[in-house]
Amino acid sequence: MQLSTAEENYLKAIFKISERKKGTVSTKAISEVVETSAASVTDMLKRLAEKDLIIYEKYKGVKLSSTGLERATLLVRKHRLWEVFLVERLNFGWEEVHEIAEQLEHIQSEELVDRLEDHLNFPKFDPHGDPIPDKRGVITLRQQSPISNLSIHQQGIIVGVSNSDTEFLLFLEDMGLVLGTRIKVVKKFDFDNTILIEVEDKGKQTLSNKVAKNINVQLKN
Repeated sequence: MQLSTAEENYLKAIFKISERKKGTVSTKAISEVVETSAASVTDMLKRLAEKDLIIYEKYKGVKLSSTGLERATLLVRKHRLWEVFLVERLNFGWEEVHEIAEQLEHIQSEELVDRLEDHLNFPKFDPHGDPIPDKRGVITLRQQSPISNLSIHQQGIIVGVSNSDTEFLLFLEDMGLVLGTRIKVVKKFDFDNTILIEVEDKGKQTLSNKVAKNINVQLKN
């Protein structure tokens, strides 16, 4: 079944929302991701439902059908592998690759994707810490938590971000909060949920709640 770029983008949006929140996906959540009106989202969902790519109930939300999940998983696989390629082989910054990968993910050749994965030595995660589905659609999961959920004295290694906006990633670069960095929570302020952390080799830094909830860490002893 041939799909338009817009249709593929909607499938991927539903997939990515489902990664963070299990269950049905609301029209509002999709609208925020694809940055269009709720009415336009509803029209597209009806079209995808007619193609048996989603299960859609008005006012209740949507979820991917088995066929839709297969198509969305392939899209996400291509997108994240291209991001790895752009960072590791072409030396793009992690803040630069999302838009380029958005274009490359619509290449149809599965043989190219399989060879790309082999060339990259079968990476499990992309430059933002998101898991990459393998050829069978299997995803490697790991225990991780946003810094905002950590308790005082807990420590971990940054393994991902929940926000891939260019401005946010450049901010993290400037702060030295990139993947692989070890942090420790020193203090939490009840007034505005600000968190004081200690960053390896960089001393103490203060994070707003908005920043802390978008940085994911793997806990360490």
